[in-house]
Amino acid sequence: MLDLKFIRENAGAVRHAAQVKGVDIDIDDLLRVDRELVDLKQRVEAMQAERNANAKLVPKAAPDERAALIQKGKDLAEELRGLEPALRAHEDTLKVMLLRVPNIPHASVPVGKDDSENVELRREGVLPTFDFTPLDHVDLLEKQGWSDPERVARVSGSRSYLLKGEAVMLEMAVLMFAMDFLSGRGFTPLSTTALARPDAFVGSGHFPGGEDQVYKIEGDELMLAGTAEVPVNSLYAGEQLQHEQLPITFAAISAAFRSEAGSAGRDVRGLIRVHEFRKVEQYVLCEASEEVGLEWFAKILGNAEALLAALELPYRVMQNCTGDMGAGKVLMYDIETWVPSEQVYRETHSCSYLGDWQARRTGLRYRDAGGKLVFAHTLNNTGVAAPRILVPLLENHQQADGTIRIPAALRPYLGGKEVIGQPVR
Repeated sequence: MLDLKFIRENAGAVRHAAQVKGVDIDIDDLLRVDRELVDLKQRVEAMQAERNANAKLVPKAAPDERAALIQKGKDLAEELRGLEPALRAHEDTLKVMLLRVPNIPHASVPVGKDDSENVELRREGVLPTFDFTPLDHVDLLEKQGWSDPERVARVSGSRSYLLKGEAVMLEMAVLMFAMDFLSGRGFTPLSTTALARPDAFVGSGHFPGGEDQVYKIEGDELMLAGTAEVPVNSLYAGEQLQHEQLPITFAAISAAFRSEAGSAGRDVRGLIRVHEFRKVEQYVLCEASEEVGLEWFAKILGNAEALLAALELPYRVMQNCTGDMGAGKVLMYDIETWVPSEQVYRETHSCSYLGDWQARRTGLRYRDAGGKLVFAHTLNNTGVAAPRILVPLLENHQQADGTIRIPAALRPYLGGKEVIGQPVR
């Protein structure tokens, strides 16, 4: 959410942000509703002042004047009651419209319509070469007896996954390694629920607009979040923190659920796009400074890159264009990791800086060094998401006999094993 005063004073910039981000919001209409609301409030305030002044005259009025003053007070009260529906309607309409207003993208963000116009910034790591025909992750899992897609589909439907044996231990190893790694970099470990009320989704900016991606629990006002960002972002909602409490940084692990609406026919095979998964999320709450926010952006991006380097996975860093960065983002980079079977990079991490856009929605403020209450800034980035990360991990580290070489960073979490699996070919 943007400050209404900012929108009034920078309507052109806000209008342009909506255009380049593809957000369906009429800023001129919003400003019209705002003006009408201001006029209504001024009218109400003037009538209230008149009613109060009239009431003070009644006790002092002569008997022949008192009846007229009392009637005038009743008329003013009735007129004020008549304005209440219009006032409430304008307030509700303006609130709904403000929730749809996008944030202003950073000057460095390229203008584009969708992910096809994202910009590659750099590539890191060495692509693997094989002196044998490599398998994709689905075949590797099947040959090792590490998955059973048909049985789990009978239980949970499509886009479900089931891992067995050493693949389970590998998944847990990756998650624990990410938690240890981020904890070592000063992030507080946090295990959180995926359950959240609708207000939390509004606070994070997933609502309005992303309702079709969320599972709802019938008969209860709870939904299942697709990232720990949703519940964590509302942990301090409505609070007033002290400057010395910032920054607050979490490495938050949770289950995650996404309906994947609109993805019919895409990535239906394997572990890339499943309905339920586990995710470690970096979350930062910092002071209201773009300079500080961008420093944290670089840090959490660096954390994600260091995790991938430790997993010995080649990747590239992409800058998201305006049409692929979401309404609330000031700046957004994706990290895509190499998938040998497809000969493409696939997204595994997403790094976002949102300025005070989320904090305004949750009412989260802190007192700065001068004692002034200001809205905090927020950032988030993937630490690791499983099982998706297993796709490049299995494929890049497969060996000729179908076993999987374990990167040194993961070996302590797997009893020191350098290789998992049995020769299968």
